[in-house]
Amino acid sequence: MSTAPGGPRALSLETLVRLRRGRPSGSRTPDTPRRLSVPEGMMAPLGCDAVGTPTRLGPLLMPRMPRVGCVYADEAHWWWIIPSDSDHALRWPAPTRYATGALVAGSPGVPGLIHQPAGILPYTPPIPLYLAVCRLTGTAPAWSRPVSA
Repeated sequence: MSTAPGGPRALSLETLVRLRRGRPSGSRTPDTPRRLSVPEGMMAPLGCDAVGTPTRLGPLLMPRMPRVGCVYADEAHWWWIIPSDSDHALRWPAPTRYATGALVAGSPGVPGLIHQPAGILPYTPPIPLYLAVCRLTGTAPAWSRPVSA
């Protein structure tokens, strides 16, 4: 708040946004969650989550996918946009990271968009992505594991 001749005056939303943008970039730590935003002109009617794979796996996954949605990358991970709740009854294998709400934490930098599909939907189909990740990591899909009684 700033003081006006008649007493305290509230700051406008525009002023607050300007102040926030003016903060030094060093004020964010790698642990600060960053939301991966859907590119302009695209819509996400199913909500968004993200799956992070180590950078070394990204180029190996791309050709295995029937459709690739928005993919973001930083120094350590490729982040694949998938519909919300794609972890329901599914355990994504290590070393993947599942980010609910596409909120990425622990990233060394702001992930940049490296692939945008044609059309308006940002999603990579989660089941083909899951199966490809399982294959590349040598992990049996959760539903094919033996059930113990």
